Amino acid sequence: MYAILVYDINQKRVGKMLRLCRQYLTWIQNSVFEGEITRSKLEELKARANKIMKDEDSLIVFLSRDSKWLDKEIVGKERNTPDNML
Repeated sequence: MYAILVYDINQKRVGKMLRLCRQYLTWIQNSVFEGEITRSKLEELKARANKIMKDEDSLIVFLSRDSKWLDKEIVGKERNTPDNML
């Protein structure tokens, strides 16, 4: 499945969340990630994120069957493309 993940995390924990999310998805903009992910990997990511997060933090995941079902328009400079592999 294809996922878009966004988070709003206290600045004290944002570095940990960034490193975690980059292990699973492609960073495309501040606090925004996207890419193909399996259901089990997504559940693993959410469980690990919950260990970082506190009551004031939030994580939102938008899911689609495939990226082809998603229209994406970029206005301005694209920071990173999901095609880049680390």
